[in-house]
Amino acid sequence: MRIDILTVLPELLDSPFGHSIIKRAQAKGVVDVCVHNIRDYATDKHRRVDDYSFGGDAGMVLKIDPIFALMEKLKAERTYDDVIFLTPDGERYNQRIANQLSLQKNIILLCGHYKGVDHRVRERLITRELSVGDYVLTGGELAAAVVVDSVVRLLPDAISNETSALSDSFQDNLLSAPVYTRPAEFNGWKVPEVLLSGNFREIAKWQEEQALERTARLRPDLLDRRCE
Repeated sequence: MRIDILTVLPELLDSPFGHSIIKRAQAKGVVDVCVHNIRDYATDKHRRVDDYSFGGDAGMVLKIDPIFALMEKLKAERTYDDVIFLTPDGERYNQRIANQLSLQKNIILLCGHYKGVDHRVRERLITRELSVGDYVLTGGELAAAVVVDSVVRLLPDAISNETSALSDSFQDNLLSAPVYTRPAEFNGWKVPEVLLSGNFREIAKWQEEQALERTARLRPDLLDRRCE
């Protein structure tokens, strides 16, 4: 899989992609994450990527021409399944969408910044708009890191135990069951006996019951979605 990220602050993404699962997945050739500086495609001598908005609204707006030039270059090199704009007013990102994106071959993530992006970008160049939550970030770089991390961990060979990702919270719209490790008793606090029994059928039953109970108690809205 290849993920191209378009940003005006590429240095913000150095750390998220330089460690742990994302770093190992890139080293193994599972994913190729390429970060592009939109400023490199600005045409004026000051390399400006933003300007004042028409109509006099406060805040600067990302210009269309450097974004268009960068996208055209990338699209000439390969076909993209999705060109995604990360924005607070986009579709709410969730595990279902992460699963969908993990099946794609090439995607572009455009990071918003300042007041936003020239709306012609959204009308003409973007195929999907995603939001990681109902709040406003300084830019879309952190949102891009969230999307990349949640997608890459689903790719085959990205993590050592592939079945682990399939039992995460929000798969099947359920929260995960509680998990425990050694020691089996600490300060008098004991691990549930069923997990020590070796009876995998009973363990699976317990995990399902716990997942349903936790979801009903903490996120009942997820249970409603299971019927959709």
